[in-house]
Amino acid sequence: MADLINLRQVRKRKTREDKERTAAENRALHGRSKAERERDRKAGDKAAGFLDGHRLLRLSPADEK
Repeated sequence: MADLINLRQVRKRKTREDKERTAAENRALHGRSKAERERDRKAGDKAAGFLDGHRLLRLSPADEK
C-alpha cells in the first residue's frame, strides 16, 4: 500500500523553503542587517565625540569650512 501524503503540508513546506531561499539571496545582495548598521553608526558617533573632545584647538563654525 502507498504512503499517504498531505498535499497541503507539502505546499506549505515548499513555500517556506522558497521564502528562505529568497531571503538568503537578499541577505547576500543587500549585506548587513539593521542591527549591524545601527551598531556601526553608534560606534562612529562615539569615536567622533572622543576625537572632538580631545581637540587641542577649538575651531569656530566659520573656520571649519
